[in-house]
Amino acid sequence: MADHVRVEVVAASGIAWEGDALSVIVRTIEGDVGILPNHEPFLAAMVPCAAEVLTVDGRREILAVDEGFISVADNRVALLSQYARVAHEINLDEAEHELAAAERRLNQGETDEETMQHFRRAQAQVKAAKLASEQA
Repeated sequence: MADHVRVEVVAASGIAWEGDALSVIVRTIEGDVGILPNHEPFLAAMVPCAAEVLTVDGRREILAVDEGFISVADNRVALLSQYARVAHEINLDEAEHELAAAERRLNQGETDEETMQHFRRAQAQVKAAKLASEQA
């Protein structure tokens, strides 16, 4: 039995993060899912969230991801999303500014898909950046 999983976080712009992990936690449309080594094959739709990866060397990597898919098979985990960014690369002040701008648009009645996506992505970035700053 394997003692780790291979993780790839893939965004439209390329691979955001990859490495070996002891566990992965991500939010799907059904709720939070934890993946450990030797997990059964699994495919689910993700929602924007702060995904957490516990690496084999004990580091906790936090990534902001947009909606997309998680695929698990043969001790390989792929998070596939239009947008993905490692939390320590996110400027919290900028992310909070983006979230406030998206909230203003929503409060003004702009409920189109682009505004909703902007809001959900900004929420994921703020959460990821805050989680990363808590562990620093």
